Amino acid sequence: MLMDFTELFVEIDDFGKDIDSFYAQKQIEDGKRKRNRPGKLHLSEIMTLLIAFQTSGYRTFKDFYGYVLTHHRQDFPDLVSYDRFVSLIPRAVAPLMVYLQVKGLDESTGIAFIDSTALKVCHNKRINRNRVFDGIAKMGKTTMGWFFGFKLHLIINDRGGLLNCRLTPGNVADRCVVEKMTGGLLGTLFGDKGYICQKLFESLLARGLKLVTHIRSNMKGRLMVLEEKILLRKRSMIATVNDTLKNVCQIEHSRHRSPINFLAHLFAGLIAYTRLPKKPSLKRDYADPSQDTFCLMA
Repeated sequence: MLMDFTELFVEIDDFGKDIDSFYAQKQIEDGKRKRNRPGKLHLSEIMTLLIAFQTSGYRTFKDFYGYVLTHHRQDFPDLVSYDRFVSLIPRAVAPLMVYLQVKGLDESTGIAFIDSTALKVCHNKRINRNRVFDGIAKMGKTTMGWFFGFKLHLIINDRGGLLNCRLTPGNVADRCVVEKMTGGLLGTLFGDKGYICQKLFESLLARGLKLVTHIRSNMKGRLMVLEEKILLRKRSMIATVNDTLKNVCQIEHSRHRSPINFLAHLFAGLIAYTRLPKKPSLKRDYADPSQDTFCLMA
């Protein structure tokens, strides 16, 4: 079945024109003449193919690119060889990151969920032989055990939309990035027990964001608003988002051959998720005003 790249390419190309005009203005302000000859394959086409691959169903980009070469020559008449395209991927990293921040992030609804997920870069048996991420990736531990790689920290709203994300080495504690990720966020933030910290709670509350978590077995019980208690039970929605990112948008695999291509793959996967027509979300039932219930919509 042929794929339709039209809508994605139009959005990326419109955004790319803004980037081109920004760099052109920057050169004028600097007063320096710089060599900026356009390549055969436009940056918008590179970004389009990288994003489209994430939800194409192909497990390797080489197979996907072969499909595009065979069936979509009319859409991309200036396609280069696979090896040449791989060498062009680093050019798209910064524009993909900017596009995610400007176009991909959703609006806050006053209800947010925070969590982290492990991004393994190799099997545990091959950690000592890994050279691609030597000195960059770190050993970390989750509820599923030890891993070597990175942590992707996410904040989503109750509609499943991304509010913010941050990538750290695998040995960084979850609560260390909360304050930087929640700048300007108001309302209620729900997290797991890994975010329990009295100092963090007070700091967030002082700027209008209430952090709600379960308590540990050695902690004293505390009163909780019914709505917060119900929403805390629905915190598993963000686990569904993480599963979608890994299995549908394919942000995790062990075939990376350079850190810069790993970043391009990650940004493209996150953008692909923001474009999904249906995301995990909470639907609030207002049928009975005396009841405050929520249900998870896949």
